[in-house]
Amino acid sequence: MTKIRSLRTAALIAVAAGVLAAGLPALNAEAAVGDGTPADSNISFVGRWNKTNASAYVPYWAGAYLRVGFTGRTVKLRQRNTIQLWASIDGRAFTSFTGSGTINLTPTALAAGNHTLIVSYRQVAGSYTGDAVFQGLILESGAATFAPPARPKLVEFVGDSITAGATSSQLAVTDYGFKVGERLGYDHTQIAIGGMCLAETTDGCWAQETRYWMSSGGQAGTDPWDFSRYTADGVVINLGTNDKSHGVSATAFQATYTTFLTRIRARFPNAKLFAMRTFIGRYAAETEAAVRARNAAGDANVFYVDTTGWLPSGGLSDSVHPNDAGHQAITDRLAPILSARLTTTPDPTTPAPTSPDPTTAPTTAAPTAPAGGDCALTYRKTGDWGTGAQFDVTLSNTSTVPVNGWTLTWSLPGSQRITQSWNATVTQSGSAATAVNAAWNAVIPAAGSTSFGFVTDSPLGGATGFALNGSPCAAAT
Repeated sequence: MTKIRSLRTAALIAVAAGVLAAGLPALNAEAAVGDGTPADSNISFVGRWNKTNASAYVPYWAGAYLRVGFTGRTVKLRQRNTIQLWASIDGRAFTSFTGSGTINLTPTALAAGNHTLIVSYRQVAGSYTGDAVFQGLILESGAATFAPPARPKLVEFVGDSITAGATSSQLAVTDYGFKVGERLGYDHTQIAIGGMCLAETTDGCWAQETRYWMSSGGQAGTDPWDFSRYTADGVVINLGTNDKSHGVSATAFQATYTTFLTRIRARFPNAKLFAMRTFIGRYAAETEAAVRARNAAGDANVFYVDTTGWLPSGGLSDSVHPNDAGHQAITDRLAPILSARLTTTPDPTTPAPTSPDPTTAPTTAAPTAPAGGDCALTYRKTGDWGTGAQFDVTLSNTSTVPVNGWTLTWSLPGSQRITQSWNATVTQSGSAATAVNAAWNAVIPAAGSTSFGFVTDSPLGGATGFALNGSPCAAAT
């Protein structure tokens, strides 16, 4: 895979050093709300930003951006040196701007009134050494900033050059992470650098297992990120594409992934974590196994996202990186999955056993079936994007005794195929589908319930013939 070492060059280190050193233009560091200076509290800086110098803020990683409302007809940026950036005003398509000093984002004046602005700087990578140093907004006389509408959630997208948007037309802005966030109306940030691995390697592959925890990924030093700066509601991980070429074994990858998920959980106790199958399928089984290990440890809010078949023909710009069409296709598949999972209450997390014996297999009671009529379920379509759909299933044990281990069977309509699932192992033979409990949700208490979900390759409804452990189950669809 092409290694695009975003923000890794000496030029970036020089930028960071310059921000922290003297020699910047004399600007008023005392912010007043609405004045457009970097410290203006109306400006929302999303992602990981260096705010050490109150007169000059520096974005790190890919996908960091600022969002603000402003009045009047014009808006300009005060930059230090040459930079390329993308800006969107009032939700319009992002437009590229290049220059230094004062960057006029409104060469054609807007209608008078209230407006919103998003600015995303191009990430330093390869031969690009731009100077991403935000020094404030310039508004027309009498105008001011205002706080933009609040966004309900924040999602981190963690990865490598694919997640940084390498080879797409507007880089991070046309990447699936940025596009999914904007579609859902969530704040979002891409913690990604070209060429990154999951696991640190002896030949020097930069790895998220050590650099995710840093403000800049280590480009400006071993600077720890302050995780109190924001709380992620969701973390989407797409890693493993580069590890194979650096000799990371399947066993080591799985162990590292499990630990990585565990450490992220400690930082964001209530977040939903999504581990994506790499688009070319590397370490798919190990990624899914890491998710199941976390589920077995009692974390019900970690999900495997099977991306098989997501990229359309012609969706790659080379053998690895999605182009604009590829990122759009990923967005169309991923957005409804995140929407469904992030708008539900996190499932309770059960602590892992304190003294497990790794040499013995767990023992469970033999599966039991509720008496006829003592089970019910809801089978609901919770997302539909035309070429596929998401379904969520809730199983309810209406009997007076627990169900110990469960298997649900049913018939799918037409030629519908299940492409991924979570909270259960779902298989299919022809139109017959089977879901088997995960380790952590095997027991359904008396009068209790559990749930799982899956994605299909068509939006057809009309599933029939539900049976729990062989007993018919009444279904509401």
